[in-house]
Amino acid sequence: MSSRCALVCLCLLASSTLLPAQSKPPTDYAITQAGGSPGATTTIYRRGSKALMVIFLPAQGATPASTTDNLIDIAAGTNLTWNPNDSNVGCSAGTFSGDWGDPFAAIADLSADIANGNLKPTGTETFDGISTTIYTGSAQGVNVKAWIDQKDSLLIRAESNAPNSPPTTFVDITKVSFAPPPASLFVLPAICAGVKPPPTPAQLIADETGDDASNYVSAFTGPGSQNSCNVVLRVVQAKTMAPLTHLQVAIDTQYDQNDPNPPHYTFGVGDDGTETFSGGHLRQITTGIHGGTVSLGTVPPYFNLVVNAVHPGHSGGPGLIYRQCFAPTTVLLFLYKDYGQQDESVDALWVKAGKNATPPAQ
Repeated sequence: MSSRCALVCLCLLASSTLLPAQSKPPTDYAITQAGGSPGATTTIYRRGSKALMVIFLPAQGATPASTTDNLIDIAAGTNLTWNPNDSNVGCSAGTFSGDWGDPFAAIADLSADIANGNLKPTGTETFDGISTTIYTGSAQGVNVKAWIDQKDSLLIRAESNAPNSPPTTFVDITKVSFAPPPASLFVLPAICAGVKPPPTPAQLIADETGDDASNYVSAFTGPGSQNSCNVVLRVVQAKTMAPLTHLQVAIDTQYDQNDPNPPHYTFGVGDDGTETFSGGHLRQITTGIHGGTVSLGTVPPYFNLVVNAVHPGHSGGPGLIYRQCFAPTTVLLFLYKDYGQQDESVDALWVKAGKNATPPAQ
């Protein structure tokens, strides 16, 4: 959350005195942190894999006070958000990955650079019954002071300031309890009944392929791998994995992301959906396409790819693909979702393992 991001941006560094090793942070707690404005607070209640984040903002002028509840399913990567005091606002759903706002995550930013010694222990102080060790020092010209509960590896308070300027507080935990919060806190209100979070990226991949999502990596996410491989492109319908055989494939392996004058591609589309390609170094592969499969050969770390499953009312556009090699010959799946429908869309996945990792015989 904001406290962790602030620490990252300021490049906080820990002292040479090691923090106590903690193999596993607690998963039952209630922690309250002061917000960015006077009277604002964020309280996180966690019970196992569920967390309730309650954000309170006090009244400001004509704006009344407000409370937002955010129920987080940590294991599933989903969350539901609502205003407990205003049923007219509705309930919204979302997904997330990575850090969800765990207050124990902030200490990782300190521990990662613990050997640098830019911050050194300078004393102790007790906050609301919590004994902390104070670390002070500077990082990149910014003075830093941090209070750490070494018993529980929790960053209680952190502030920084440029020389000759007042300090700004980025972390300010005011209350901590390690008793399991009551289960009733994690019961959804009636306003959220029937509200479903959108599918996570992993769920989308599993739905598209009918396989374990861990066997795939998005081809649209960089950077490209350092190792090279021969690439076999498979063009299929999502879910059924039925090959699409009436194809056009074009590739630009000389595309340069850093070119101040990027290429301008031109496409023409016939009534039957057949395309013409020109511009840049885009070249159409006219041979070797069999049963929805074509060898792209050895490709660079990234390249532009056009795949057109020819049918009336449809055309393909260029997509930037980042190379990922998991075998000497690695399969690139190009999936058509809702093939032939008005809302037709595509996805591109590198196959790491599983039933689609072996290129089909041509």
